[in-house]
Amino acid sequence: MSTFISSRPRARPAHTRGQTHISYTPDGTRLVTVGSNNTIRVFKTGFDGEPTNIDDCQEQNFAVDASDKFFVSGCEDGTVSLYSLENNLFDRFLFRASLPIRDVAISPDGKWCAVASDELTVKLVSIADGIELRTLKEHNVPTKHLAFDPKGSLLALSGTDGIIYVYSLTADHPELIRKVDGVIGRVETEAESCTRAAWHPDGRAFAVATPTRTIQVVSKHDWEKQRSFRNGHDGDITALAWSPNGALLATAGKDKKLLIWSAKDQSVIARYEYPGVMSIAWHPTKNIASFSTTEGEVFIAADFVSEQFASMLKLPTQPAPFFHDPDDDASRRPEANGQTALASRPRRESVGSLDELLDEDYGDLDDFVVDDDGAGYTLNPAQKRPAGDDTIYQAHAAKRGNFFQAQHHEPFQPGSTPWRGNRKYLCLNLVGFVWTVDQDSHHTVTVEFYDHEIHRDFHFTDTFLYDRACLNDNGTLFSCPPKDDAPAVVFFRPHETWTQRNDWRIQLPKGEAVLAMSLSDSFVTVTTTGNYVRIYTLFGIPYRVYRPKSTPMVSCASWRDYVFTMGNGPVGADGKPRLLYTIENIKRDQICQNEDTVALPEGATVQSVFFSDNGDPCIYDSTGTLLTLLHWRQPSRASWIPLLDTRLLPRLASGRKKETYFPIAVADNKFHCIILKGGDKYPYFPRPLLSEFDFSIPLTSAPTTAAKKKKKKATGHDMDLDGLSSDESEAEEDNGDVTEGDREGRALEQNYLLKGLQAAQMADLVDSTAPGAGQRAALARLELDIDKTLLQLLAIECREGEERGMRALEVVKLLRDRSGKMVEAAGKIAERYGRTILGEKIREVAEEKAGSGRGKDGFGEDDDDEFL
Repeated sequence: MSTFISSRPRARPAHTRGQTHISYTPDGTRLVTVGSNNTIRVFKTGFDGEPTNIDDCQEQNFAVDASDKFFVSGCEDGTVSLYSLENNLFDRFLFRASLPIRDVAISPDGKWCAVASDELTVKLVSIADGIELRTLKEHNVPTKHLAFDPKGSLLALSGTDGIIYVYSLTADHPELIRKVDGVIGRVETEAESCTRAAWHPDGRAFAVATPTRTIQVVSKHDWEKQRSFRNGHDGDITALAWSPNGALLATAGKDKKLLIWSAKDQSVIARYEYPGVMSIAWHPTKNIASFSTTEGEVFIAADFVSEQFASMLKLPTQPAPFFHDPDDDASRRPEANGQTALASRPRRESVGSLDELLDEDYGDLDDFVVDDDGAGYTLNPAQKRPAGDDTIYQAHAAKRGNFFQAQHHEPFQPGSTPWRGNRKYLCLNLVGFVWTVDQDSHHTVTVEFYDHEIHRDFHFTDTFLYDRACLNDNGTLFSCPPKDDAPAVVFFRPHETWTQRNDWRIQLPKGEAVLAMSLSDSFVTVTTTGNYVRIYTLFGIPYRVYRPKSTPMVSCASWRDYVFTMGNGPVGADGKPRLLYTIENIKRDQICQNEDTVALPEGATVQSVFFSDNGDPCIYDSTGTLLTLLHWRQPSRASWIPLLDTRLLPRLASGRKKETYFPIAVADNKFHCIILKGGDKYPYFPRPLLSEFDFSIPLTSAPTTAAKKKKKKATGHDMDLDGLSSDESEAEEDNGDVTEGDREGRALEQNYLLKGLQAAQMADLVDSTAPGAGQRAALARLELDIDKTLLQLLAIECREGEERGMRALEVVKLLRDRSGKMVEAAGKIAERYGRTILGEKIREVAEEKAGSGRGKDGFGEDDDDEFL
């Protein structure tokens, strides 16, 4: 709803025609104006008489900013002047530049003044003495506007090249941390169009005018576009300013319009018609706003916001207008009925209550925020006792008898990302990816494939607002949350059928929401907030519905007829629930693992769960470790085996690279992921390329920088090596104790473990299925590769010296071949290196194996125990 304001404020001639700028003092008692003449005017709030004039100033002042005790102005001649508001006199020149000053900004703490000019650098000048100076030069273009964020830790520069440069000011040397491109247009420094980044009072975003005459909100969290204010101006925007609480936004343009917008729904609630407005300032506490024009006039508008909307100015600081507010997501958690519970305000207990006697004020534990790693809830920080004291005993303020409150693991959809701006990935895997764009009234969903010879990309308009998806070669699965009276919906779209393609859509019972889904070649699995696991065939026939023992549910994955579900289990000694998983063959109605524990280190969370291309369950946790499950088809025998610890990757060993990895899949005995840099936790657009890493079971620390440099010098190129711990590696490098043989031996030891793991997984598959000739042959090849690796390791031990003989003999005993050929080959290796005693010991091992009378089939179970 919009209204035209009929009561016009009185124009106050302040300066001659030309640029006129204004600034309120933070306490709101005075309004300072500067213009093209050599007079500065100071208006007192509530005083309708003549302003105070300061005549001792330069001409052509292009910028002004005020604190309670002083203000600074920037002039065309390159000077920045400081004036006292206590006596309304010129104090001193704060800074001099060789080119015209375009903007000045005082930091929120009043200690620094940022100065932008037509020069290629921006200066931070200490206001106390004017001597200490910091230079911002990475942008290397003239700057038109400056803006400190409310905390003063960031400074946004609007460059003439159409890029907003964001500097961090937390260190002694300002650091350029972000370039926000594609929002503002290219402008000259003297242009009337405004490209200033107006920080929202909550500090989480800024608004900026775009070349398309809209006002775009940009999030500080990920620097992505959020809500925008559209269809208000027909000309370039020349000024914009948030109300002190962020509930309203005032803008002016060359179309002679001055508009007031509601930040909540981006609608125009009031209109003024004033030509040439180039500066707007809200009073810090009153319903007053002032604006200046190119005619040198200043308007002080009392009751700027009409009575109908004036109450909006009395609200506390309002949230910046996001598409999907991260604070809203953090303050809600799934409930059993599928709805979300808003965080409630903590209340105090009555006098003499148990909580008061214990001096505890925990608040309402429904108030959760998301952990930094994005995978769990932490407690409301508003409490008297430090958080470290409350990890076990969580007294509920509203329920005196409830002293324990578990911190449930947050549910997640494997392969998906949170909203960033108006986009999110619904699914990322090796088949392709699904992403959606929030268009306010609807979403636009796109499905893209890596192999276009098999499938064609497609997209569609989504009115259901799907927020989860799964993708495989059979089809794409979607789900949307319940909204108002509409229930949650599960939708499956097959890629190809031998009949006409038959999509199906199923509504869940009212109140249930989807927590996680999975899609296999046989079944669709859906876990819900109703604590149900719902299983359908690929064409929508309900196959099974059951309630798992471990709830609330966390996630699920599936492969062929197997379904892997994960949920919160009993609370451990640290007050946190243990994650439990179950694996079952749905078609056979056979449980492989029942409510077994997910192996996680203390404080870690699961970030993804999936099956490998060979059908083995895998998880990736918040420590950066990839694990697989061994012997999972045999009840009570499953164990978690680490395949890769990304923290030990050689690329991170130097400490210069800081990156994390978003898991995608395990295939071809490699870990497929997306490399994330710059502190990102999730991939974003444009879609990054997939990377892959070989498995490397964590045995030792990553190689030190010194070790890698020495190796590079010796070989002439970098090599990926397994190193020792930092102290050991440095010591051994200094003493020259690490030999080439040791390095080769570590690589072979790694290969031996990995081949052994692959053989065990293949043996499990052969034992539990009807194996074909190819599977048996693959297992035999793996057994042979293991023995070849051991023989190579034996050769290194023999080459290193006689003192390694006992270790060499141990290697021989690990050989798996039962025909005696491998032991015979081991004897020849010992003979080649002149290890006579070792050769005799190997012959004894050979005779012992030959006399055991076992191993005719090559797969005797007891032989391994005997020779290990």
